[in-house]
Amino acid sequence: MHRRTISEFSHAKRVRCELNPILFFTSRRSFTIGGEGVDDPPYADVPRPCSRKSERKPYPTPMKILIRRAKEEREARKAQPCRVLEDPPDNGLLVPELIGVAHQVYQAQQSLLHGIRKLIDVIPVQRCRFCFEVHIGRVGHDIRTCSGPKSGLRSAKHVWRKGRVEDVVYFPKCFHLCDRVGKPRVGHDERFNVQRIPAILELCIQAGVDLVKYPTKRRTRPVYCIEGRIVDFEPDKEKDEMRRNLEESDLGTKTEEMKRDSNSQDLSQFLKHSNNGEEMSLKELSTTTLESWIQMIAGAKRILDKYSVQTCGYCPEVQVGPKGHKLRMCKASKHQSRNGLHAWQEATMDDLVGPNYVWHVQDQDRSTLDNSLKRYYGKAPAVVELCVQGGAPIPVQYRSMMRLDVVPPERDEVDLVA
Repeated sequence: MHRRTISEFSHAKRVRCELNPILFFTSRRSFTIGGEGVDDPPYADVPRPCSRKSERKPYPTPMKILIRRAKEEREARKAQPCRVLEDPPDNGLLVPELIGVAHQVYQAQQSLLHGIRKLIDVIPVQRCRFCFEVHIGRVGHDIRTCSGPKSGLRSAKHVWRKGRVEDVVYFPKCFHLCDRVGKPRVGHDERFNVQRIPAILELCIQAGVDLVKYPTKRRTRPVYCIEGRIVDFEPDKEKDEMRRNLEESDLGTKTEEMKRDSNSQDLSQFLKHSNNGEEMSLKELSTTTLESWIQMIAGAKRILDKYSVQTCGYCPEVQVGPKGHKLRMCKASKHQSRNGLHAWQEATMDDLVGPNYVWHVQDQDRSTLDNSLKRYYGKAPAVVELCVQGGAPIPVQYRSMMRLDVVPPERDEVDLVA
């Protein structure tokens, strides 16, 4: 009787699953270790380099969506050849809610560089002489991943030297655009006449940061789009009057208040670092530098949602603006078919700020990282690894990438691990 009951129950359960398989798979519970109401942090695996240099970077936006947007824009242009662009920043105006974010990103970037310069004097940074590999620690690792010249003769071992600030974090440079909408592209013959500045700084300038050293044009009226060409009907004589009226308005006063607040905070923070630099402990300096890194990345991602940044699909060239420049300087794969022009596409955060991933060292007292145990080691951006070794707490978004839950075995225990 008992067997019959179990068989009937299993048959009924099987029939129910066949009738509604979606309900069967979605009714499973997912258990979390942190308890009820605690969400798991986003998982980020160790980044893997491109297998072949000839491969193009993946598109952040799928190609089907890009084709659909181009068709919609072409149809809108045919339906209305002359129209006023309404949405900033495409119409030449600033996005009001991102002006303060741009000042915060600029302040965080300056504070980050200031903190890294002090940390590398205490925590040594190693850089390979033949490739771009970086290691945070007193002694370089033994992982054989060198791809520089004559690496085969060295069995892909790295040759270490002392690193610098540029090895910890890399800010690629781009051309500074004085008029982002009116003249968005730099010609090949103009390459020596236009300044090149860090792309993160150019993004902050286009989003609302005003620097005397890098002037840029600020508009008070939206531009027109006539058959795909941008036309500006704002008279030159009325620019000064309209700028004064804008400063007297609410938006102008808010913008000036944001600038004053950000500049005062920037000066106070730099005075704190300079005056109390000797009294500040290593842990406090590492925590402040890591907070600046996280704040800069978070703010830059918000700006990237509105302001477009272009990168080459085959080389690390970056240009902040609606279009890429026309320089014939690309030496990457398939550049002959493009006559040296870059294959521009939408940029990501890693293209704007080079994080330069390094191997994470869990125990500083142990010997160097072994090549046979590299699958048990995690990675992290060099800035995060530098600050963590200085005593800063590990951020939640980098825990899975650093593989903190993995205990690497000893060298004589490798054969015993499954």
